[in-house]
Amino acid sequence: MTSHTQPTILLTGVTGQVGFELARTLQGLGKVVALDRSALDLSNLDEVRRVVREVGPQLIVNPAAHTAVDKAESEPDLAMRLNAELPATLAEAAKQLGAGLVHYSTDYVFDGAKDGVYLETDATNPQNVYGRSKLAGEQAIEASGCAHLIFRTSWVYGARGNNFMRTMLRLGAERPELSVVADQIGAPTWSNTIAALTSNVLAQAAGATDAAQWWAEHSGVYHLTADGSTSWHGFAEAIFEFAALENKPVVKPISASAWPTPAKRPANSRISNDKLAKVFGVRAPNWKDALRLCMQSV
Repeated sequence: MTSHTQPTILLTGVTGQVGFELARTLQGLGKVVALDRSALDLSNLDEVRRVVREVGPQLIVNPAAHTAVDKAESEPDLAMRLNAELPATLAEAAKQLGAGLVHYSTDYVFDGAKDGVYLETDATNPQNVYGRSKLAGEQAIEASGCAHLIFRTSWVYGARGNNFMRTMLRLGAERPELSVVADQIGAPTWSNTIAALTSNVLAQAAGATDAAQWWAEHSGVYHLTADGSTSWHGFAEAIFEFAALENKPVVKPISASAWPTPAKRPANSRISNDKLAKVFGVRAPNWKDALRLCMQSV
């Protein structure tokens, strides 16, 4: 493909954990137009429509979201705007342009009551505002009829932004003992893993002889998390195992009921990556192996 025919890729949320990594991994797949808040106010949907029209992308990648799960309980309108209305607006624009849309969702669309891993076909039943708003975003994209890939991920962390790993490292340097929830299970997933696998899948789309046909055959929801699972307590212990701290804190296991939060979280956040592996031939590394790699850059 020559440079003048390179597709334009519009990337939102470029200062976020996943957006930051995508700005790097999408290189080579097209001309990446990465917009931060100063260039585009994502809560202003008219402005979003105008900018998308001006850029005229062949692909829209949307990692932007209201991700503060507890804060969403007191900001339901903003959560719904960014997690449901924004994706709906982008999907509508993608449909008009004939562009593909990549969007990210969450394990929190499930209630966590299942015994075993969740499949893409399992019934959703979100238990908090964040989960409900993300599910509404998924449904809006599907209803639009645009070409789309929705990747549900879980327990996202990275070397930047607000996340569990960075919080633990900060608190661990300040305190001799930490209490961490041990009865919620999921897969801690490195933002870099999400970006790398997304770009791998999009490279397959770019290499297709008939792009429209490829998107028609592959559009849908896919789970994309690290392999394996642990508790928040297990995640914390692994962080301190790899951390370069002189005095490492003692990590005490507690129950979720002993640590009440504004937003209710599912006890079981394990979601199966088998569909992703079967359809695209990609599978994320084990959560602990990815964490070890991430910690090298902290």
